[in-house]
Amino acid sequence: MRAVVLREPGTPPRLEDVELAAPKQGELVVRIEAAGVCHSDYHYMSGELVAPLPLVLGHEGCGIVEQVGPGAGDRVTVGDRVALLWRPRCGRCDACLSGNPALCDKGRVQASTGGLPDGTSRLSFPDGSELHHLMGVSCFAERVVVSESAVVRVPEGVPPEVAAISACAVVTGVGAVLNVVEHAAGRGMLIVGAGGVGLSSVMGARLVGANPIIVADIDPAKLDLARELGATHVIDSRHDDLQSEVLRITDGKGVPCAIEAVGRAQTLEAALECVAAGGTLVAIGLGAADARFTVPLNQLVQRQKRVVGSLYGSANPPIDLPRIFGLYLDGRLPLDRLIGERMPLADVNMAYDALLRGAVGRGILVP
Repeated sequence: MRAVVLREPGTPPRLEDVELAAPKQGELVVRIEAAGVCHSDYHYMSGELVAPLPLVLGHEGCGIVEQVGPGAGDRVTVGDRVALLWRPRCGRCDACLSGNPALCDKGRVQASTGGLPDGTSRLSFPDGSELHHLMGVSCFAERVVVSESAVVRVPEGVPPEVAAISACAVVTGVGAVLNVVEHAAGRGMLIVGAGGVGLSSVMGARLVGANPIIVADIDPAKLDLARELGATHVIDSRHDDLQSEVLRITDGKGVPCAIEAVGRAQTLEAALECVAAGGTLVAIGLGAADARFTVPLNQLVQRQKRVVGSLYGSANPPIDLPRIFGLYLDGRLPLDRLIGERMPLADVNMAYDALLRGAVGRGILVP
């Protein structure tokens, strides 16, 4: 099959011929229909995040089950459309049993080995040399072998592009609002960053009745879309000071909650300054592996501010993704608005050039 292979950080990935082995115990073969162009892949492409190389890129995808391996088939069957999860749950570790499978021990091990949950790969080059999975998914490809625990069935009426982005960007952004932010109805929320994840948070904020919903970004087109999706106020951070504008909008009080969807020290520190006494800053944007940011100690103590992280929207995807799909089908989450340009796998580098230039909407790669 063909797949997008990253051989070395800092070098463009290429569409190459690779081999895909048969599924093992508890695994599936899925034919990819759509894969989202996410900034997280770029972190590996640039070397800001590290994974075993070479690997097949892509972690945000949707496809059709083509084959069910031994011991699989309890949850899905051949012909089902499924969304792919880059952090599957083992169901046995403390994190899974306590309802926080984003922190699953097996998921962390899978990411570090470049394999599937058993630590081995189903990918190889035609000469038999080793090739790794990214986050157990590697969906910038025509097909994938994944654990059955890494899929959620997609109901009829949800397009593959919507299902693909829902399994990463949407569940991260909406999930942060639904699962981390408390008592949001009628209270202010600041969202810093209006990419796919940030805009998903905007939709989540509107869904729960936050007011005002303030969105900050440096791209006017993204701010326009944020307003259409529910933002009551937008701040162009190229020209306006974030803290001054937030204090103006909130009559000097600040916001009870801020969500940072960029993953940069500068924006995290600025967002914390906008949080009211007793409020919470939720960090959902990934940065470089060695990235750090500064927290004023007395703001934590004297102002009782909190800083919390949220991986994957702190979601339980087998439960939360069906909720998201249902809200989409009911017209309460207009996820189609997040979809950007569709491109073939061969144009992966053009897709990432567009992402880095600030393209509005989630780019979609189609095998």
